[in-house]
Amino acid sequence: MKIALIGYGRMGHAIERIALERGHEIVAIVNIDSDTAIDSDEFRRADVAIEFSIPSAAPANVRDALAQGVPVVSGTTGWADRLQEVRSAMPDGGAFMWSGNFSLGVNLFFAVNKYLARLMTGFPQYVPDMTETHHIHKLDHPSGTALMAAGQIIDAHAGINGWSEEPAGPDKLLINHIRHGEVPGIHKITWESDIDSITLEHSAKSRDGFALGAVMAAEWLPSHPGFHSIDDMMNDIIHGNK
Repeated sequence: MKIALIGYGRMGHAIERIALERGHEIVAIVNIDSDTAIDSDEFRRADVAIEFSIPSAAPANVRDALAQGVPVVSGTTGWADRLQEVRSAMPDGGAFMWSGNFSLGVNLFFAVNKYLARLMTGFPQYVPDMTETHHIHKLDHPSGTALMAAGQIIDAHAGINGWSEEPAGPDKLLINHIRHGEVPGIHKITWESDIDSITLEHSAKSRDGFALGAVMAAEWLPSHPGFHSIDDMMNDIIHGNK
């Protein structure tokens, strides 16, 4: 495939390396330091674009890329409240996937998280909290992954009806954030009671897991027009579809 990259930071470099290892070609790199624009012949050569930029730039990046007829996989977090705006502006036949986390391991973590939250509805003595830890360069908090996990708990557990970054009572999931060193990402959910606790944790060892998932999404998306979450791709993988 011919792939365009929008954003060329740490994730962009990891995506480039893995895409090349999987036999793809990088035909355009759009970044603050490059001369290549989304509205360019180089960009329009791409079969798909992978967007990892910053929250303030992501909506326009995705809209502009879709307007050029290029499917877009976006992993930029911190702008989920504007996804509907971009989705509404999608051209006919366009293809777009957004996820707060493309790691295959994290998406398995999500599956366990949803199941555990459903179980805990019957055991109100357990109260959950979450801590997400990332590198010091990450601008947004809570992380997109934390918000996705929180949404799953809120949907699955009858006693949790929202989240907060400050203690706000047992019906609100407390989400703590830590920014430290070069940590790729750790998400820990603890269900605490007076007599014991149960902890579910995913710890990324490098950015490669996120990058691989994003490249796999880019391989999957062009043949699936419309707006998608990574759940759609994961369901295809789990059920053995192409």
